[in-house]
Amino acid sequence: MFDLGWNPLLGAPLYPAERYAMLADRIGRILRCRGDVVLVQAEAVVALEAVAVSLARPGLSALNLVTSPYGGWFGQWLRRGGATVRNLVAESGLPIEIDAVAKALDAGPHIDVLAVVHAESASGILNPLPEILAVAHARGIATVVDAVASVGGHRLEVDDLGIDIAVIGPQKALGGPAGVSALSVSQRAWDLVLKGGAPRDSILSLADLKRWIDDGRRILPGTPAPLEFFALEAALDRIEAEGLENVIARHALAASATWAGLAALGAPAWVPAATASNLVTAVPLPEVLEPASVIAAAGRLGVELTEAVGTAPARLVRLNHTGPRAAFQTVLSNVVGYGAALRQTGRPADIAAAAEAIAAAYGR
Repeated sequence: MFDLGWNPLLGAPLYPAERYAMLADRIGRILRCRGDVVLVQAEAVVALEAVAVSLARPGLSALNLVTSPYGGWFGQWLRRGGATVRNLVAESGLPIEIDAVAKALDAGPHIDVLAVVHAESASGILNPLPEILAVAHARGIATVVDAVASVGGHRLEVDDLGIDIAVIGPQKALGGPAGVSALSVSQRAWDLVLKGGAPRDSILSLADLKRWIDDGRRILPGTPAPLEFFALEAALDRIEAEGLENVIARHALAASATWAGLAALGAPAWVPAATASNLVTAVPLPEVLEPASVIAAAGRLGVELTEAVGTAPARLVRLNHTGPRAAFQTVLSNVVGYGAALRQTGRPADIAAAAEAIAAAYGR
């Protein structure tokens, strides 16, 4: 008989049931949330769709703020469930404007739910979350926040901000696995979810996750993937050891150093500094260049750049400084790699000045 050998990844022990509640509580502390936190055994896009599916029904009205494809998807999921959805789409390269949100809410008819992405990993936009939530709360509107990219990269205090549902994924700034996610749910949100005909017996059912809470937070619905939960636990260990405030500061430094390097390089950033996320930086390319050629040129140097995506077609390259990438070495290689790629296409780029600017930012 052929011996395939032993792979310990295939024989991982079951994740102890009593530790699911501990994980939820640890995530609650990161979110500054004293209410319910539930775990979703899937990547964060599934958790976001579960929120939409669990809320959506005929008669529900939502204002959906769109600054990337992610916001657009959320509106589609709500409509599919029968909700009436108005999309408010930001100008390309800019966050949602508060005045536009207030006008949209006051234009009528009544809005039940407002949905927004906090920080955009697709484009580097940071939406003004506290101001948006204040406008919604003044009108008694429940709020859904996609905080998948922002948690760990920006301050996010669920209770103080009054967020009804916040969805997070550990694979971004928290540096954890992609195959599990979590969300906080307020009592008002539970009332909306459980109001008549809530979907059940589905991975997209928040009502099933409420049953997990009501039953003492032990056995999760479905078949848990132990490796994902062990990895999430390890990521939380690392975050707690570093300290959440230090993690956020590390991302802020990576963003500011990237900006300094790009400015010295002679490459403008796409998002204004005051409205930029700490997670990624998008750069508009000169008209004669295509993202694929710049990305390939950087890739030949071992530097991973990706194409950024906004609310309108734009030729953007994205420099990622998220999670473990929020560090001097990665920030330096991102900017130098981008500058070298520009040079290979015949464009000027002061790489030495960029490197000095980054070193100065980290040396302060």
